Amino acid sequence: MQRRSFLKGAGLGAAAGGAVLAAPTLAADSPSFKWRLASAFTEQQNVLYGAAGVFVQYVSDATDGRFVIQPAPAGENAPASGVLETVQKGQAEMGHAVSSLYESVNPAFCFDAAVPFGLTTRQMNAWMFEGDGLSLTRDLFRDHGIVNFPLGNTGARMGGWYKNEIRSIEAFKGLKIQAQGLLGTLLAAMGAAPQAPAADAQAALAAGALDAVLGAGTPYDDDKQGAPKSANFYYYPSWWAGSTQASLYIGAKAWGSLPKTYQTIVKAASCAVHLDVTARYDARNAVALRRLVAGGAQLRAFPRSVLDAAWDAAAAWYADRSGKDPKFKAIHDSYMASRGDLVSWFKVGEGAYEQYLSSTLVFKPS
Repeated sequence: MQRRSFLKGAGLGAAAGGAVLAAPTLAADSPSFKWRLASAFTEQQNVLYGAAGVFVQYVSDATDGRFVIQPAPAGENAPASGVLETVQKGQAEMGHAVSSLYESVNPAFCFDAAVPFGLTTRQMNAWMFEGDGLSLTRDLFRDHGIVNFPLGNTGARMGGWYKNEIRSIEAFKGLKIQAQGLLGTLLAAMGAAPQAPAADAQAALAAGALDAVLGAGTPYDDDKQGAPKSANFYYYPSWWAGSTQASLYIGAKAWGSLPKTYQTIVKAASCAVHLDVTARYDARNAVALRRLVAGGAQLRAFPRSVLDAAWDAAAAWYADRSGKDPKFKAIHDSYMASRGDLVSWFKVGEGAYEQYLSSTLVFKPS
């Protein structure tokens, strides 16, 4: 991709409102900045970690090298769990993470990333950029001294790897599954026995210490890290994350120090990369899923009884949190109202079409 010509010639689809912004012409005396970006992703997570690299290159090219941002993978400047705090403290001007990592700080952060029975990628984009999503999450992050921008969405996710077939909700009773946080809470409500992350998940599965693992979440990442040898049942859908959005965090003071032209470039570049990540995952997942099935993965859909139990557990959690936190309730109500509208449209606009295609085109492992 010719990033310079893309930014300066064609322009970029930018922030909320759908405006198209051409990269502005910089004054000869435009200031220089050198910032740090702490990522919550490892270099092995090459699509998400690589997104930050593409973003910083766009920004550098569009500013003729005056705005340089140095990304660092998880663990170099901060652990994944510490990216939010690192930006808050000014130890890095920017961060790139999935906001549900910080559920313990504020459960409402999950709406910026993924929630149970939440929005698909396109639906999330509609809520964020045309609905109230960006303004509501901005208000949430403002309390933490951060300005947030969507920066990548994985698209649809898988439901993990299981040693035994799941035929009903009864199979979840006592199921030792590697999960924590909100998902661990919901799985426990469904009768499972959530386990802390194992140092070696493959060994834990083989030894019987685990019955299931979530894996990396997408076929591409699962294929890249290696499918579990003793858990071949590959389930879908990931009801706890219809899609997962990653976000760019910028310290509010650092953001305020940027000239408007640089702020415009950041907005435009983040939008371009946000769309790019989903395209990369969709293209790679299609190939990876075929490879996984050819390698022995047995695709299974979660039974209705499992999804119904998960729905009930999620609804109870939403009701509990909404009753305790008005800001959570405001975001929840907006998000779910959008979900209702968007699902109705997608059912008419694409649902029947996709159902016909999926029933006509036979999935054949390569």
